[in-house]
Parts: sequence; structure tokens; C-alpha cells
Amino acid sequence: MEQTLYEKVGGEEAIAKVVDYFYSELVLKDETVNHFFKHTDMDKQRRHQTKFISFALGGPNQYSGMSMAKAHEGMNIQPAHFDAIAKHLHHALAHYGVSEADIDTALTKVASLRDDIQYK
Repeated sequence: MEQTLYEKVGGEEAIAKVVDYFYSELVLKDETVNHFFKHTDMDKQRRHQTKFISFALGGPNQYSGMSMAKAHEGMNIQPAHFDAIAKHLHHALAHYGVSEADIDTALTKVASLRDDIQYK
């Protein structure tokens, strides 16, 4: 039986490390997107994002947050912002040794949410 991408990357614990690096070292240091998180409880954001990414990669559905459209309502995220976040996710996954093929799979899933996130 083939492993899910969630299992291949090491499950929720490994994804939590990726998410922590993603925010701490990449997103929050990027002045083009960090303003979106100025008033965000980052501990809560990291927990939500870990559960969301875990589910998106084939793990258990523990995500109970708002829909993507609702969560991004009023943010007016532009294509350049979306692309910057996707680039940071790519770098975070690569930093933890995820293969390019698996990163491409993950980013394809993220790209499928573009219409629910942009221009809201």
C-alpha cells in the first residue's frame, strides 16, 4: 500500500516543525506578506496550519477552522502574496528534506485553493 504524502513527510510532528520554520524563518521575516499576521495569535495560527496542511497531505481531518474563503475575507490577498507564501512553503518543505516531487504534489494542492484565497 502506498504511503500518503502526510506519512512520507513524517506525520503531524514533522509537519509542525515545517510550519514553525515556515512562519518563524520565512513568512514573518518577509515584509511583502508579514503584515497579514500583525494581529494574529501565531501559536493558534501554527496549530491551525499544522492541522490544515496535515489534512491537505492526506493525514487525518482534524482541521476545524473556517473555510479558506471565510478565513481570508477582507485580506485582499493578491497573486504576488499567494505566490510568496507558496514559495515559502516550498522552501520550508525543502529545508526538512522533502523531495521535489513531493513538494510539487503539496504545492499543487495548495494552488487548488488559490481562488478561495485571492481577492477576498
